[in-house]
Amino acid sequence: MQDQFFSLLFPICDLLLLIIASIALVTHRLQLRATLLFLGIALFSTSDLLYLWLAVNGSYRFGQLTDDGWLVGIVLIALSFWLRQSKSEHDVGIHPAFLALSIFISPTLLALIALRPGIFPIYIVAPAIATLFMAFLRMSIVIRQAKNLGEEKVLARTDDITGLPNRRRLIAELATFSKTEGALLLLDLDAFKPVNDTYGHEIGNVVLQQVAQRFTRSLPTGSVLARLGGDEFGVLINGSYEETLEAAYALQATCSYPFLIEGHSIKIGVSIGHVHNDGAGDLLERADAAMYEAKRSGVGVVQAQPVV
Repeated sequence: MQDQFFSLLFPICDLLLLIIASIALVTHRLQLRATLLFLGIALFSTSDLLYLWLAVNGSYRFGQLTDDGWLVGIVLIALSFWLRQSKSEHDVGIHPAFLALSIFISPTLLALIALRPGIFPIYIVAPAIATLFMAFLRMSIVIRQAKNLGEEKVLARTDDITGLPNRRRLIAELATFSKTEGALLLLDLDAFKPVNDTYGHEIGNVVLQQVAQRFTRSLPTGSVLARLGGDEFGVLINGSYEETLEAAYALQATCSYPFLIEGHSIKIGVSIGHVHNDGAGDLLERADAAMYEAKRSGVGVVQAQPVV
């Protein structure tokens, strides 16, 4: 049984060594060290396979010229480890193919064990099971890391007070908004600074949260409402000029009645700059100018002038 095991293991290991050496050669961009390692393993494995073929046919003789292949292969492998790494090789990580190969080998060995019990000794079975267990453990870690990375990306584009998208998210959405019929609205709360000065920032944050809730409820489905910072908000809304302008007045109306917070009746307003996506570009700058005009004049909603 041991003879069968080793006669099967020799060619399999030789092929795996060739595959691993080939992957290393490609991933290290034909560096000298990787090239020497590949040539050494290729020569050593070829000598191994040649020995097996000669042995099966009964024509192998110790000390043949073919035996020198093992020696030259070992010298090339040793030389590859002797050479110093180049700077570019330090940046090369573990290629996914190596991980896939290690995961593939263990189930293959276990399948062979199930088909032919006793073909492999125990010191092969135990590492195969351990490798499979470590592979699943590694997969669970990778999945958790991917989930955390996704959450970090969401948090990077989310306002921590209101839970709305932040300026970064709005700018990203604005980049794909150029071919959409709709409008950009910029909103600035009126008389919000006295709220912070009088009641403190905790009450001010609650006001911002309730403002965000009122704005969200008044907007049609598919709109993007974002807090840009401080007491400024932005909205990307789909629809015709009349529909988006009507939505702007609906947003203004949400602040027409006071906010009741911890027994305090807090009254604030909102100034809105409206710019319809007419293809002229500079939506953010034009909406910002219209918003400041609305704040200066006190009319509530100002429509940006079309670009001539």
